[in-house]
Amino acid sequence: MNTIIHPLKSSRSTRSPEATVNTVAVRKPHYDCQDADDALKVIVYVPGVEAAGVEIATRGPDLLVTARKRHFVRVNFGALNLESVQRDYLLSLRLGRNLDYTALEAEIHEGVLTLTIPKKTPVAFPTHEPLSRVA
Repeated sequence: MNTIIHPLKSSRSTRSPEATVNTVAVRKPHYDCQDADDALKVIVYVPGVEAAGVEIATRGPDLLVTARKRHFVRVNFGALNLESVQRDYLLSLRLGRNLDYTALEAEIHEGVLTLTIPKKTPVAFPTHEPLSRVA
């Protein structure tokens, strides 16, 4: 009886080990955008999230909203199917560069996060006096 031993294969993975270990399941919340003359209002529905669990970040023209729920450990957790209900929220929106993200105002009430982002005033070009030619 012969034993065949296969050589070890080198594991060439495109993912880093940290990416597979720290991956957390999140879901995209429902949201609504309302455009006004002076501001943009973004309403994000994040039930079960308190104010301490909300993080708002901007990267260039992108707005990133991370809302973390308070996770309760239940005695009968194995019998319940709560994995999808207890996931955190992550919303990424490309809103553009014509908004003043430094003056962003946020308010959360009963799971409804309201973000008010004022628009930047357009820079007026300097008006030049008409040139007159003297011959």
